Amino acid sequence: MAVRCSGQQGFFVAWGEANGYKSVPGRIVPTKDQTMPNCVVTVGDTRIGQGHPLVLVAGPCVIESEALCLEVAGRLREITAALGIPYIFKASYDKANRSSVSSFRGPGLERGLETLSRVKAETGVAVLSDIHTPGEAEPAASVLDVLQIPAFLCRQTDLIQAAARTGKPLNIKKGQFMAPWDMRLAVEKAEAVGNDQVILTERGTSFGYNNLVSDLRAIPLMQQLGCPVLFDATHSVMLPGGAGDRSGGDRTLAPVLARAAVAAGCDGVFLEVHPEPEKGLSDSATMLPLAEARPLLESLLRIREALAPGG
Repeated sequence: MAVRCSGQQGFFVAWGEANGYKSVPGRIVPTKDQTMPNCVVTVGDTRIGQGHPLVLVAGPCVIESEALCLEVAGRLREITAALGIPYIFKASYDKANRSSVSSFRGPGLERGLETLSRVKAETGVAVLSDIHTPGEAEPAASVLDVLQIPAFLCRQTDLIQAAARTGKPLNIKKGQFMAPWDMRLAVEKAEAVGNDQVILTERGTSFGYNNLVSDLRAIPLMQQLGCPVLFDATHSVMLPGGAGDRSGGDRTLAPVLARAAVAAGCDGVFLEVHPEPEKGLSDSATMLPLAEARPLLESLLRIREALAPGG
């Protein structure tokens, strides 16, 4: 099977030669019985990967209250059910990477998992949250359907492997400092302890100080590592530390990037959503208003349909 270079000839030649391929103009070709895997990750009844429906991972940035989580999860469940979109609820029980020591971090592991457990029980949707230390992996896995490795921690071997050993699917967010092809090393850390259920998420790359840029080539490049790839549209419009003691950003650009990512072939979209983002206790500049979720999702489905064979 030939794997096209997508404009990154130097990378593919080096990567291919290191992994048993030979290079020919514009592509790499296996020199042995080796093809790129096309991993499909299973979360409950949802299958994420090539050939499967576009998935939505969404919820408020942080658990502000149980009522907020139930409101957002319930509304998004209704919207996605009507549109035929598989849905996974996301909210952080601890935002350990806040800019300032005085910033709101969330309820913590124990209370946060109680809230996520209730969301799961009352809405019937799968739940995802991020872990920050190896010791959180086992208790988090008792509730979560997907364990998320934050972008800043995507090179932390002990953290990735502790999460992988739980047997739960992982969502590893690509660090702002990482090249897409270098994420294979994070995937290999999970696979080394027997877990190949790995999703990768693109969320922008550092572009000078207090800014990010999205290179949508990262989507097919990381898919060629054999993983489903999500696109995090709301974090990608963040200005890290751009508001002094907190991050800034421009939420109006999140739908633009989400549509571009679906056109680029992502397997799902990651959005932070809030009924009143400006009142949110974390990422208030970038969260998408809940009222705008359905129109955006409808536009994403139209793009997906237009790109389908015969579309």
